[in-house]
Amino acid sequence: MPFRILVINPGSTSTKLSVFEDRTAGATETISHDAPTIAQFSSLMDQLPMRLAIVKDFLTRHNVAVASLSAIACRGGLLRPLPSGTYRVDEAMVGDLHEPVLGTHASNLAACIGFELSKESGVPAFIVDPVVVDELDPLARLSGLKGIDRVSIFHALNQKAVARQAAADIGKTYEEANLIVAHLGGGISVGAHHLGRVIDVNNALNGDGPFAPERAGSLPAVGLVKLCFSGAYSQPEVMKLLAGKGGLVSHLGTNDARMVEKMIDDGDEHARLVYTAMAYTVAKTIGEMATVLKGDVDAIVVTGGIAQSALLVDEITRRVQFIAPVKVYPGEDEMKALALGVLRVLDGSVPAGVYPPEQAGSGRS
Repeated sequence: MPFRILVINPGSTSTKLSVFEDRTAGATETISHDAPTIAQFSSLMDQLPMRLAIVKDFLTRHNVAVASLSAIACRGGLLRPLPSGTYRVDEAMVGDLHEPVLGTHASNLAACIGFELSKESGVPAFIVDPVVVDELDPLARLSGLKGIDRVSIFHALNQKAVARQAAADIGKTYEEANLIVAHLGGGISVGAHHLGRVIDVNNALNGDGPFAPERAGSLPAVGLVKLCFSGAYSQPEVMKLLAGKGGLVSHLGTNDARMVEKMIDDGDEHARLVYTAMAYTVAKTIGEMATVLKGDVDAIVVTGGIAQSALLVDEITRRVQFIAPVKVYPGEDEMKALALGVLRVLDGSVPAGVYPPEQAGSGRS
């Protein structure tokens, strides 16, 4: 009998749901939530009953009893840093999501929904490779100021899933390969994957690395200090400039790469300069990661939503193909990645990790 897995992936304005039979997706829906619906809730966790009801309605309409599920796969939220892997959802995890240790994000709701379903049915719930996956080498963690360490926040779920696929495509296991993976989305993360671990990666949320459609990326330090003390911005406003109003939004007023490409097609040379500069910063970061791997790179992997842009990918490829072959996997399939992460636990390939991570051993999958 195949394993039946419910996948829950909430976003700020939608809830993505799917039921997998082993590796194959069955009933799948993306339920949208309009602005007035979201606005009636004063906090993220106030949405929990509404989102839970949506999941139950989805299951009812598709004649899927919760008790018939083998497991529930939940998008991982902003938790304590932990190694890559699949982790059982428990009270400690849900507590850290209700009183967020790293901040609020719609993905924080997923494990809380799964936990409620699990309590009612006894079906186990899991998260897979949340954005806080931290496998950094000690050298990568250290910065030039004591007390300010570099932080690992990146597109771990998609990077790990695509890295496994790329490794298989070149005839290796993920644990045998050295890969550089660049995820191109609203934020951009570039990771050095060494024998199954991401030993260096930029903080793609509000830290360093390439600038992105809505992230500022690395900035000249003195200029940022002057901006912070100019009196023109509050701390929350500066944080919004770094993540939300940075990158393409700052320069061109949009985070939509398709709109930027139309501007370029219409002859906007400033838009061309900014878009090319974004590709340039991605390529430069890929070059940095090549030094992390000491030049031993099996492949450079480009993925994410805007990896569908031939203009952007061609510009990056032109600059980095001397390092290693470039393999492009456009888009992302978070739902399948979540299902596969849980399937590896269900079929006994790997054990489930325990949260908090200090109790977990390696927790890797």
